[in-house]
Amino acid sequence: MTGPPLTWRGRWVVASAIFLVNHINAAALSDEINMASVDYSKVSIEEKPLYTPPLEEVAEVLSEGLRKTFEFVNVTVEDCPDLTREPFDLTTPGLSGDSKLVELGGPPYLTPQVRRDKVYDLAALLRHLGRDPALLAGAGAGPWPHLGVNCEGIINLSVREGAVTQGTRVVSVTPPGAAKGQASYLQRRLPPGETRTALLGNYLLSEGRPGRVLKVVVEKRIGPSNFITAIRETLKERYGDRAVGLGGAFLLAAGKVKHHVMPDFSASPLCSDEDVDRWLHYFEMTAPIVHLGTLVTGDLGLDLRVQHFHGYSAHGDGGHYHYDTTPLEVRYEGYFTLASSVIRVDRPLETHGVGRD
Repeated sequence: MTGPPLTWRGRWVVASAIFLVNHINAAALSDEINMASVDYSKVSIEEKPLYTPPLEEVAEVLSEGLRKTFEFVNVTVEDCPDLTREPFDLTTPGLSGDSKLVELGGPPYLTPQVRRDKVYDLAALLRHLGRDPALLAGAGAGPWPHLGVNCEGIINLSVREGAVTQGTRVVSVTPPGAAKGQASYLQRRLPPGETRTALLGNYLLSEGRPGRVLKVVVEKRIGPSNFITAIRETLKERYGDRAVGLGGAFLLAAGKVKHHVMPDFSASPLCSDEDVDRWLHYFEMTAPIVHLGTLVTGDLGLDLRVQHFHGYSAHGDGGHYHYDTTPLEVRYEGYFTLASSVIRVDRPLETHGVGRD
């Protein structure tokens, strides 16, 4: 049933209302896109030392310990290859030079309810820390204000003499809002001027120089742990309460892996790991995939995420690394550097253990 035609005054009222709604929506979107980043002078920044055994000793420890998890193990100390080349495509050639770990924000800013105000400018963070030249590489949430939706971030950003080189990729669920099991994912590279991230992140901070690194090559998984967990547990078993931290890159050279990609923020609170699991979108992805991130064997009273790696690839696969799904076929090749300390930025005042897998 339809009513009588609108008078010119009625049409004007409707048109004005539509204009006002569109203007409000556009303004809200503009506010999100231009959302101010966290002021680092107004949040906590803590730093604690890590134990740094000789690289040769760590290589021996891993050579022995990783045999519980992989049939083939070869761990050496070598000059870092040029990681600006494919498939790694980092923004610096190496991982060395005053290497530290950085943890930014944390899962309590994502769950149970998202803190949309926790947007961080990584170039500004490097300026605040006085780091130039610098490489910042690792895993975290991507800049949702840039995409308009929540996303995974694979951080790969460097600074030299004030100039930023941006190699960060983001991966989001597509189409936005698609039901779990009916969605795909889309990997994109951030534009040069977009240096923000959000909510949480775990990064290697160094000068990005060539240097001596741990090279870890393993094949055919025979144990229950994933590649990174096996490394962390081996180091923990050897060094105990002396916390050791590593950061770097590893290549899934053969096989397939399970990754998750976060959808847009949940409309309902995520109060448990089961809630988070139901919310996340999981995918099986195929080699070759490069992963960036960090691991640490102790918490140091800083509420640390003990391991966190995200992956990207030339063929579009990428996300948050969980474990390989083809253990008999898998081959990993990793390059890692020891960190001398961990810098904890904007540690949540209220914390929990949800969403840290």
